[in-house]
Amino acid sequence: MSKPSEGAGGALPDVPFHGRERLVAGIDQALAAGDCHAVTAALRVVMCELIRDPGVRLPDCVHSPIEDHYARRELYRSPTHGYSVVAMTWGPGQGTPIHDHAGCWCVEGVWEGELEITQFELVERDGDRFRFRSAGGLQAGPGSAGSLIPPHEYHTIRNADPRAIAVSLHVYEGPLEQCSRFEQASGEWYLRVDTALRTDQAA
Repeated sequence: MSKPSEGAGGALPDVPFHGRERLVAGIDQALAAGDCHAVTAALRVVMCELIRDPGVRLPDCVHSPIEDHYARRELYRSPTHGYSVVAMTWGPGQGTPIHDHAGCWCVEGVWEGELEITQFELVERDGDRFRFRSAGGLQAGPGSAGSLIPPHEYHTIRNADPRAIAVSLHVYEGPLEQCSRFEQASGEWYLRVDTALRTDQAA
């Protein structure tokens, strides 16, 4: 997990939007649940409630896709608990390779559209070569939420719709500024590539 870092002018990311206080209070309350399994379970419930809450509306920027990559916009970083809230905008056909979350837990909720999420099991490792096998997938629609807890964190996300965008909200244990992506080498074998994650401007 990356260490917390400040944004421009020394301020932590904090984008205003309708219902922001409600969202932050819900996340903060879930963090009191106990260990990472209890916290992520509580956060999944909170996320589903927030998505369905008409009083919470994400900022307009999250509904604007970026043509050449899925957008990652950090909306909030807790000065007390250190967690990071990131909205992702998926244009038609946009997705990720197999990747991890650098050892931090995450809860992901679909705010708009549908996403294909496929989890992978690490079967074998040889240095920077990893052998993965699909561990099943799901089609996640609006109002659904899931969690990833290391070491079971390898997955892909994809918007398979050829016309519509999808929007998801992600709560990370801490700011996720880098991760490992896995490029297919042959068959079930992939090569690990450490990658700095791009953060797009949120307004």
